[in-house]
Amino acid sequence: MNPRGWIIYNGYLPGNKFLDFAEWIQAAAARREVQTKIIKNNEVLTYLTRNTLEIIRHSTIDLPEFVIFTDKDIYLARQLELMGIRVFNSARTIEISDDKIAAYQTMAAHKLPIPKTVTAPKMFAQSAAFDPNDYNEAINKLGYPMIIKEAFGSFGEQVYLVHNKQEMYTKLTELQGKPFVLQEFVSTSYGKDVRIHVTGNTVVAAMTRHAKDDFRANVTAGATMRSYQPSAQEKKLAVAAARAIGAAFAGIDLLFGPNENPLICEINSNAHIRNIYDCTGINVADSMMDHILKDIESRGKNE
Repeated sequence: MNPRGWIIYNGYLPGNKFLDFAEWIQAAAARREVQTKIIKNNEVLTYLTRNTLEIIRHSTIDLPEFVIFTDKDIYLARQLELMGIRVFNSARTIEISDDKIAAYQTMAAHKLPIPKTVTAPKMFAQSAAFDPNDYNEAINKLGYPMIIKEAFGSFGEQVYLVHNKQEMYTKLTELQGKPFVLQEFVSTSYGKDVRIHVTGNTVVAAMTRHAKDDFRANVTAGATMRSYQPSAQEKKLAVAAARAIGAAFAGIDLLFGPNENPLICEINSNAHIRNIYDCTGINVADSMMDHILKDIESRGKNE
């Protein structure tokens, strides 16, 4: 008998793209005769007492045997895991992916290539103004232009390019109280990058993204897409990045580094899949469901 699953997305976010992602996964599950229910994260509540770990929900919503998480509600994902429910991706994977500082630290710990990165010291919104001299060594390491990237953000909206010390200090003043990194600007990848979708240990699909008038190459911001056949080096790097954070599936963004050596830009634990389908004709949801069902079956045999 096939397992029953939930597909969770964030019920508070505007627009249909997040529901669309969930519906694509549900359709892939249905093609495999797997019953799933799409759940908004605000339709279920975590409930904790000394003796209780529960999910409060409407009486008509049965608990699943597995959950596919298209959201970043880490606490909900962890609660489901504590209740013994298999979650894809895991709460830990989502947590690392969502926090760019944690992701870069994880990549560095696994000796994977990333842009030179300096983590900003912890500041609070109510702290006294920072001393600009705090960042002199970062400037010496990275030079200008320089990328400033908030730890939490999506679609490239929290990534900034600064060209000199004044621009840098102006942006840092705006970000006071938020975690962020300073990062070298990879000029060889200006306005272009590679998105590679990985499922398990396999590269499923890839595309390049190209922006006309922006250093970022996010499709949401207007970049165009081209189907791409990644090199053996790029495939190996994308799979290694996904494995480093324990991802069952992920979208890995690579930069074109100097001498055509790829660098890991970001890892997305819940990368949307419609764009890659529109570009390549490959439905990543099918590989996601095949991997999940294989994982569940394998774990069942070992228990």
